Amino acid sequence: MNKIKLVDVAHAAGVSKSTVSQFLNGRFNYMSEDTKARIEQAISQLNYVPNSIARSLKTDKTRIIGVIVRDIAGSYTSRAIRGMDDYCKKNGYNLIIYNTDFDAASEATALTSLTQLRVDGIIIVPSGMNSLLVAEIVEKGCPVVQFQLERDDDANNIILSDYKQGAYDATEYLIRLGHRRICFLTQEFSKVKSRKERFQGYVAALNAHGLELDSSLIQYWHRHRGFDNAPAELLAADNPPTAMFTQHLAITSQLLTELNQANICIPDDVSVLGFDELPMADLLKVPITVVKQKPYEIGNESAKLLIHQLENPGSANQRIMVPCTLVERDSCKHI
Repeated sequence: MNKIKLVDVAHAAGVSKSTVSQFLNGRFNYMSEDTKARIEQAISQLNYVPNSIARSLKTDKTRIIGVIVRDIAGSYTSRAIRGMDDYCKKNGYNLIIYNTDFDAASEATALTSLTQLRVDGIIIVPSGMNSLLVAEIVEKGCPVVQFQLERDDDANNIILSDYKQGAYDATEYLIRLGHRRICFLTQEFSKVKSRKERFQGYVAALNAHGLELDSSLIQYWHRHRGFDNAPAELLAADNPPTAMFTQHLAITSQLLTELNQANICIPDDVSVLGFDELPMADLLKVPITVVKQKPYEIGNESAKLLIHQLENPGSANQRIMVPCTLVERDSCKHI
């Protein structure tokens, strides 16, 4: 049996080869529903399978987008990827996803592999350790869009939550409840702009309400060893914090675990507010008040921006901010 070709589909559908090609590439702007239906019927009847390799060699486009994330199992990441995938599907693109487990060497391998696979563009949560490699990829004509994290030296297209405003709103909320000693639990942020902006929002809210920054209330958490100072010890000290404001989900999760192990009650002993939604937050004994990000929208906007760059080469880089929402639950009390 002879192999079915694009020209056979065009003949069966009564359209030109270029129209079938536009259909296969997801370009429907000037195509009637009747034309699309006839092409779909012809493809089905002929069992036509497009040769994507041949098409990519001819057009120099694979219609594949590479995505590099640090933890594919995380709730934020999975929602962001869903947003990317939904937008890409609607626009005729497919995703290849790499998970790095927070490892810079794995990230470098992923970047190299994706360029060898000739992806059209890359969406990445950057470690900051491969900035030169990313710059080389962009220089060679492969656009890159970052999301979630921003480093001080980043100059790429990027989609972020409005971290500063989100932290400001959360801190002000606690201040309006009467809290004056608000512990800011964070990762080291000197070189990570998106973490620094949370701190700036916290400080701005304190200043707006006439409160001085107390450096003893800035407490650090590390991914592999946890808190520098145990939360229970902070609460047992003289003049302890009355509220704890965590800067992302992993910090919130460990804080809740340690408070529970120390039999410290929320919000009776300390109020807790987290940056990032907790999975199944409403099912906790005390539902946690959070600054809620919009990962699906961020993923969707990341794909939208990358495809815009692909279709408009030379477009100016963009930095797009997505607002956060304060979700009030039961973990913060008035004092």
